[in-house]
Amino acid sequence: MENLARVAGSSVRMIAVDMDGTLLGADGTVSAGTRAALLAAERAGVHLVVATGRRHSYAMRQLRGLGLRESHTLISSNGTVTRTLGAELLERNLMQRSTAQWLCGHVEEFRNALVVTFDRVGPDGDDTRGALVVEQLDELHASIGKWMQANEPYIAHVRPIELALTAEQPIQMMLCGTVERMRRAEARLLEHPGVSAVGVGEQEHAHEGAEIALHRTEYPERNLSIVDILPAGCSKGTALQRQAERCGVAMREVLAIGDNWNDVPMLQIAGRAVLMANAPQPLHLVARQRGWQLGGHHAEDGAAAAIEAALRG
Repeated sequence: MENLARVAGSSVRMIAVDMDGTLLGADGTVSAGTRAALLAAERAGVHLVVATGRRHSYAMRQLRGLGLRESHTLISSNGTVTRTLGAELLERNLMQRSTAQWLCGHVEEFRNALVVTFDRVGPDGDDTRGALVVEQLDELHASIGKWMQANEPYIAHVRPIELALTAEQPIQMMLCGTVERMRRAEARLLEHPGVSAVGVGEQEHAHEGAEIALHRTEYPERNLSIVDILPAGCSKGTALQRQAERCGVAMREVLAIGDNWNDVPMLQIAGRAVLMANAPQPLHLVARQRGWQLGGHHAEDGAAAAIEAALRG
């Protein structure tokens, strides 16, 4: 993109920022200060990339109304799908139907915590019921009740869940529950050589020829963990690198800001990385080992401070 201007006194031409725990404050919205920082970056010619574990439609609930150009990028479902904020599809990765069906059986013990996601985004950026499919509801309401309520218009209850896979390929599967239970689920998945773990520090497992990549997000203060199950090769880092290439931006000119394990791939690939202060403590150790900067807290506009510092050079 020829209109990407170098920021005066800085080498940052692209800023990639996570949503929950980073861009969003403690109330789950973008603060006035963070919005001002995003708009300042836009005026300076920086291309903005929001990289989130949320699917496109759910992410846009918070991004609409910020006044950002629709040409900026939204990487959703942890790197499985890339669109512009205006809903133009740039890239999508689908999970093989046979692999998804096998996974439903492989995680038998955890089926009551399983959500299957399909990409059904329309031209308006919204999707439809059936974009999310669950087999059982009680466990998910107990662990992610607010999310279930917010997404009720998009959830289909299908039993057995394999029936939802007969006509459509998913982009993502997700397990949600306590930290201890999700660690067990992750270990169960990793028993198979076709499954690799991405961005989990010392516990990272890379299996040659893997078909599935696991991405972990943890919120210890809520005793909540999410294990995202994606097609192999999908991550925020991979999607960010491809988008930078489309825009003609070198990775050394990219600033990445995140707060959780699923952000590790983009933090380690970017030229500059900022880890939010509210990140899990074990991730702080990873940040020190890898030379990432420690930023502020998401409840105190930490992402805005990181963006403003980058603009100052």
